[in-house]
Amino acid sequence: MSQHPLVLVDGSSYLYRAFHALPPLTTTQGVPTGAVKGVLNMLRGLQKQYPKSNIVVVFDAKGPTFRDHLFEDYKAQRPPMPDDLRVQIEPLHKCVKALGFPLLCIEGVEADDVIGTLAHKHAQLQQPVVISTGDKDMAQLVNPYVTLVNTMTNTKLDIEGVKEKFGVGPELIIDFLALMGDKADNIPGVPSVGEKTALGLLTGIGDMDAIYANLEQVPSLAIRGAKTLPAKLEEHREMAYLSRQLATIKLDVELAFTEEDLQPKTKDINALAELYRELEFKSWLDALLRSNNETAELGLFSDAENAVTPPAPAETKYHCILNQADFEHWLTKLSTAKTFAFDTETTSVDAQQAQLVGLSFSVQRGEAAYVPVAHSYMGVPEQLDRNYVLTQLKPLLEDPTKVKICQNGKYDINVLVHYGIQMQGVSSDTMLESYVLNATATRHDMDSLALKYLGQSTIHFEDIAGKGAKQLTFDQIALEQAAPYAAEDADITLGLHQVLQQQLMAIPSLLKVYNEIEIPLMPVLAKIERTGTYVDANLLGKQSLELGEKLVELERQAYAVAGEEFNLGSPKQLGAILYEKLGLPVLSKTAKGQPSTAESVLVELAEEGHELPKLLMEYRSLSKLKSTYTDRLPQQVNPQTGRIHTSYHQAVTATGRLSSSDPNLQNIPVRTAEGRRIRQAFIAPKGYKIVAADYSQIELRIMAHLAKDEGLLSAFKHGLDVHKSTAAEVFGVSLDAVTKDQRRSAKAINFGLIYGMSAFGLAKQIDCDRKQAQNYIDRYFARYPGVLRYMEETRAQAAEQGYVETLFGRRLYLPDIKAKNPAIRKAAERTAINAPMQGTAADIIKLAMIAVNGWLEQSKLDAKVIMQVHDELVLEVHEDHVDALQQGLIPLMSNAAQLDVPLLVEAGVGNNWDEAH
Repeated sequence: MSQHPLVLVDGSSYLYRAFHALPPLTTTQGVPTGAVKGVLNMLRGLQKQYPKSNIVVVFDAKGPTFRDHLFEDYKAQRPPMPDDLRVQIEPLHKCVKALGFPLLCIEGVEADDVIGTLAHKHAQLQQPVVISTGDKDMAQLVNPYVTLVNTMTNTKLDIEGVKEKFGVGPELIIDFLALMGDKADNIPGVPSVGEKTALGLLTGIGDMDAIYANLEQVPSLAIRGAKTLPAKLEEHREMAYLSRQLATIKLDVELAFTEEDLQPKTKDINALAELYRELEFKSWLDALLRSNNETAELGLFSDAENAVTPPAPAETKYHCILNQADFEHWLTKLSTAKTFAFDTETTSVDAQQAQLVGLSFSVQRGEAAYVPVAHSYMGVPEQLDRNYVLTQLKPLLEDPTKVKICQNGKYDINVLVHYGIQMQGVSSDTMLESYVLNATATRHDMDSLALKYLGQSTIHFEDIAGKGAKQLTFDQIALEQAAPYAAEDADITLGLHQVLQQQLMAIPSLLKVYNEIEIPLMPVLAKIERTGTYVDANLLGKQSLELGEKLVELERQAYAVAGEEFNLGSPKQLGAILYEKLGLPVLSKTAKGQPSTAESVLVELAEEGHELPKLLMEYRSLSKLKSTYTDRLPQQVNPQTGRIHTSYHQAVTATGRLSSSDPNLQNIPVRTAEGRRIRQAFIAPKGYKIVAADYSQIELRIMAHLAKDEGLLSAFKHGLDVHKSTAAEVFGVSLDAVTKDQRRSAKAINFGLIYGMSAFGLAKQIDCDRKQAQNYIDRYFARYPGVLRYMEETRAQAAEQGYVETLFGRRLYLPDIKAKNPAIRKAAERTAINAPMQGTAADIIKLAMIAVNGWLEQSKLDAKVIMQVHDELVLEVHEDHVDALQQGLIPLMSNAAQLDVPLLVEAGVGNNWDEAH
């Protein structure tokens, strides 16, 4: 007989606990999955803890049980199961079965009774049993062979543990529950008998039968109200014994299965992979596929994303090209193919400094080649000469009629420029195809896309290069590992394109966004990255010193207010000062229940007039500027060009806006003196000027266009100050009578409504009471009814179809738009209102960049775009060409889109970015 314990899992108990205890988790389609993941995590933990045990998962069955017939109010007080939990039961059951765990649901009884029966049966055979549960009722089952474990609290209960926890042994747990009742299950118990009274009775006299046989002994017990207790017990004798029946776990349920049914089953890899894909458990899916050697034969994901996905090739042929004959054979293949997938392998993720190590190609799915040209480890085989390879490939790569498929082709374009190749014809980019198809469905790196759209786990870079400080660069990786990795990149890119192109073609509006905005923008961004911008390192160094001095002074002031020195960067020390020593109100707590010191909390405390939070906010702001910009920017200057080269990310934000990194240009503040000084460090070289051109109030203009509101349209068409115009409407005064404060309030309303601001938020921003703020909003909507109509229609449209669209057809998906949680749903509704405006603004600036780039390439102007930030284009222009540039630039940007209101572009000129802006 096996001495490895049988593990019985109270699945229903853990399902509820996971749902209520863990943060909500949903798929990109808004399907809740948090409880499923919580229970599966618990099962994974049990497998590690009991690797040789049979693990059986037991759930409550649908419908009433015998206890409902005994007592019609049994569990009657419980609210109905939340919809967000109900929809997780079926996928959880499927996952449990696919993992190979026996799953039991017996009608007419609860999961407790099934577990009790199995535990009792095995204990009689002296077989060890572990019950995994969070339910205290199960303590009655503990005996020398049965123990309880709670994986959520990491606690274990044997006989002594039950006595220590409850004050009585397992044999008295039923009577304990019967006497004091159980609110969770609506077991009535005896009125006025609580935990202490029940314990006093049981330890003083014995079990319930003994208590009722010896009621005359009760008054002598050291129990509060002992003298009147016998009468209460007698009065409610029938209810006490009914409660005992209700609290007793059955040990004799008729089970129509054998011991064989309790044995683990073979894991159903195919079903499990499909479930993990549907539930978007990406790391588990990746691990599952990577651990299964027959993944390619599974035929997974045949209906993924409602499109037919080509199955992974049964066998892959990856070639490592080391001689001229094989290379020429592949060169012929590429030359005769209509299209091919292409990728580069380099020494760095920074395209401006990366050295080319090799190139990979794929013409048909399942076959690919890697051409190493610069691996440099000890014992590396002889490789083809890099110059020879690139010379042979140059005509092919520069041919605009030869279609290349890349994953993040902008990087490859920039790498090859350094070797004299101007790559053209990159008309397919799988990163951008995925991004346009659904920006929020997944990350858009190759590993994530292969997992989602092909059901394939790829070789990760860390698998062959290692991690951390000891990670190898690609030139140091042996060809035996490097070649399959690189060839797979090209093969997977081709496979992804086949799937994603098909899905894009099914939605013409998205195909248009892809073909007319994202793909033409890619080489434009590549050029801007290569161009870079000059910065004044000396000015930044000086500012760093000044910021350092200010930070020291702010520290001194903070110590003075606190009455002691402390670490301003330590949440624990800060919390002790703010809440324990200074007694400030606790506005929010962390997930662990500690008073929060988050920025939003400090802002609110500062607004309430508390001095230390105000100092801390200023300290954090200056510290971030110093570490991110004034200290860091001089270190980011490329030694070859003397310029900073930011990286623009086309496939990150949900709205279509560009983001940037190294440095992040989007976060340099424009409204503070310190932020403007950083912008002063972005300079033009001698003989040149900086020209900054940006769209004025573009999102408000887009709102006017989308809402078709006559009042807003009229204000913009007649060139009125829209904030002043709004103030006149809302406050009921003439345009000439609008005060600065009224205009400021109107501006807050105009922009606040775009971002879904509530009356409470507006009241805080313009410093008035909530009722007055709501009155302003009501008057605004009364004057501009088209805006209210647009908002209501957009909410309804988003709820119906799950997405909203920009003016150009870009889809902005909202997975939480149907969430049952009101706060989450309201946030999604606010996003639904704002996203079309923000997304349309993003599309317009992208179209403007494409148009401006095309014009500059045709013109003879000595000018180039060096930055794109929010709604602004920044150019470096020879001082003799500034006027001509502005004359062409402003109309091009203004005509990037045709709206019902004019797009106003404002341009400035200066020796640095701040002067120009």
